Amino acid sequence: MKVYFTASIVGKKYHLANYLKIIDILKSKNCQVISDHIIKSTESEVKLEKKEDRLKFHKQLEKWITSSDFTVAETTFPSISVGYEISLAEAFLKPILILFSEGNPPSLLAHHRDEKLICEKYSRENLPGLIDDFINYVRGNNDTRFTFFITSKIASFLEKVSRKGKLPKSVYLRKLVEEDMKKKNNIDF
Repeated sequence: MKVYFTASIVGKKYHLANYLKIIDILKSKNCQVISDHIIKSTESEVKLEKKEDRLKFHKQLEKWITSSDFTVAETTFPSISVGYEISLAEAFLKPILILFSEGNPPSLLAHHRDEKLICEKYSRENLPGLIDDFINYVRGNNDTRFTFFITSKIASFLEKVSRKGKLPKSVYLRKLVEEDMKKKNNIDF
């Protein structure tokens, strides 16, 4: 699978290790990752580009996004350019995984209702599971994505269980449902 990865070039100063971790996990899942434009570029290089170069880059950007199977955006450090790339990916009907490691999700995307756009807070511990779940979703291995509202008390509990067990909240909830199904119907998974 081909993945378009984007993140803030300015944010590399603070989050490069996270960017590289995301890329490494994607590559370990046999994904071809388009990421050099983020990893190898610098803020000063981008500022010095001529208009013709920026227009040429934009055409290349569209080719990368349209040729990819999905997009992963690391959004911890705010970036208008990354927001634009997310919008492009959405316009091209690409599944998008929006990741952030600190603070709150991007405000316009936090409660977006497109099932192809998934916004997740990550840590180094739960990142592999989040990416694995998303790749399975893109491949169609997951039957359904199910979203529901919970109280802040339940959310707090799930966050603690997730951190302690070093697994995504969705995996924890899925295991609970599977265990209950086994008890009630003797169904094996």
